[in-house]
Amino acid sequence: MTQSHSSPSAHPFPVLRSTGVSSVEPLSPELLLRMHELMVEGRALEERLIRMQRGGEGYFWIGGPGEEAFNTALGLLVHKGEGLDHDYLHLHYRSSATLLAMGADPVDALRQMRNTVTDPYSGGRNFVGHYSRRAWNLVPITSPIEIQYGQAIGTAVAQKRARPSGGSDADGITIVQGGDAGTAEGDFASCLIWAARPGFELPMLIIVTNNGWGISTPEHEQQGGEHIADRGAALGMKTMVIDGNDVESAYRGLESAMRYVRTERKPLVLEAYVSRLYGHSSSSGSNYVDSEIDCIVELEKKLAARGLRTGDECRAARERHEHRLLEAGKMVAVEQRPPGEAVWEHVFAERDHVGEHARKVPHDNRVWRAPACSFPTQKTKN
Repeated sequence: MTQSHSSPSAHPFPVLRSTGVSSVEPLSPELLLRMHELMVEGRALEERLIRMQRGGEGYFWIGGPGEEAFNTALGLLVHKGEGLDHDYLHLHYRSSATLLAMGADPVDALRQMRNTVTDPYSGGRNFVGHYSRRAWNLVPITSPIEIQYGQAIGTAVAQKRARPSGGSDADGITIVQGGDAGTAEGDFASCLIWAARPGFELPMLIIVTNNGWGISTPEHEQQGGEHIADRGAALGMKTMVIDGNDVESAYRGLESAMRYVRTERKPLVLEAYVSRLYGHSSSSGSNYVDSEIDCIVELEKKLAARGLRTGDECRAARERHEHRLLEAGKMVAVEQRPPGEAVWEHVFAERDHVGEHARKVPHDNRVWRAPACSFPTQKTKN
């Protein structure tokens, strides 16, 4: 069963602005094949999650089928690690392909869908797509729309104070990503204003993945300008608009954007046009949309034209990933869910991470330090 939608501004994509390079340099065969494997794995994961939700093994699904080309490129280019010298990631709930490209186990997403105690992201407390990992500077993904744009200001300010200008081996930046409809929120405007303050510009890559839709509202009914990225230009920021459905445009565009933010320590607004292949979420049916561009199909055309992978080999890759996740789903189905008495775990902070860090930082360090504080770890009676 499929559903179709189209709008004058969503497809075909508008003429795209230069990515900052004279032409898109082809990716190596090795990188193209690696990206294909990751993209197919990401698609197989999302489709398995949809089936789990429909089968009653999860309460809700929302994800990013159709955004694999852009999100895989982002995950491969991130400087992964913990602390100010590495990239901070403020992503949204369509970022599973980014996590896979960074090295995450797709089985953990199945655990989050089923709310098992083995879910490493939330201990079975959150619904799917809400990832977090301290060791990767992956700030918890949240459900309220686009608040990550406001949160990202904080890590970017900390990185600016730790390294006010270029000339250091430490080149960590803040990366924040959200959708087109959410740019109507005040958090997005605040992000742009804080990022562009004269004399204190922030090392931020501000990403808008534009799939042409805000739930059921088409972009052309909400956005009055030609490009959302133009809002950054109005504040003096460098901007970029790319075809996020093309793996080479996505990779080279992100590569160029990150290089600028890392070296100049200034913000850049990047708008990437992507597709939405299964609608907004399970609330709208999560049915395949046959009128959208499929970035995996487009990549497989390139692989065939360059003699890198045949159609049969592409189908075999998909079947391999689908089979692995099918078997993994059977394993996750018998894993324990949180018991009732554990309801208060993972609700309050059990450690004062900020205070602990502050006490370790020398007093002459420029990083902002919060006062020591403590949090309750158990429910208290009034």
